[in-house]
Amino acid sequence: MRYDLVIFDNDGVLVDSEPISNRLLAAYLTELGHPTTYEDSIRDYMGSAMHRIHELILERTGQRLPADFDEVFHRRVFAAFERELQPVAGVTGVLEKLTVDGMPYCVASSGSHARIRVGHRTTGLDRWFTEERVFSSEDVGRGKPAPDLFLYAAERMGVAPERCVVVEDSPLGVQAAVAAGMDVYGFTAMTPAARLASAGQLFADMGTLADLLV
Repeated sequence: MRYDLVIFDNDGVLVDSEPISNRLLAAYLTELGHPTTYEDSIRDYMGSAMHRIHELILERTGQRLPADFDEVFHRRVFAAFERELQPVAGVTGVLEKLTVDGMPYCVASSGSHARIRVGHRTTGLDRWFTEERVFSSEDVGRGKPAPDLFLYAAERMGVAPERCVVVEDSPLGVQAAVAAGMDVYGFTAMTPAARLASAGQLFADMGTLADLLV
């Protein structure tokens, strides 16, 4: 393969969590007096670390979200994950192929370590992602679109940024990967291709990824 490390985003790339979490985020923000549709949430917050939600609400309304916002939101999301979450179609085959080929991979997610773990345990992906393969925006000072998380993951995995490829489904994630000096494959299953245009390669079927990386 042309790379030494594949870095996966988590939500929407490994686990099919974006419809669940954005539905709940839109409902919770609306409940708190910040009317938000599902489409608004996808556009504004998909791929974001939690701090960006707080920052955008404060910037737009002058109001701060409640101190327990993250705790309440994660409790709702985790409960929904336990009931509904599935792996992204085709991703297990990709992980199997990377393992057989001896290709190092990891996950670098805007979500918390707890969120990543709940999702992986629920979908059975935890067998593919041991602790040393899991990186969260909690590990760095700035989340996506800053490059910090991807650079941190590459450093911990012992691979130079230019030898990494990132698999992302959000504009913020693509922006972060480009800023890190990494190649990016944009997954367009949920995100219009035009919003991921900065990615070097676009694809809509996760099952085709392993062949694209060769």
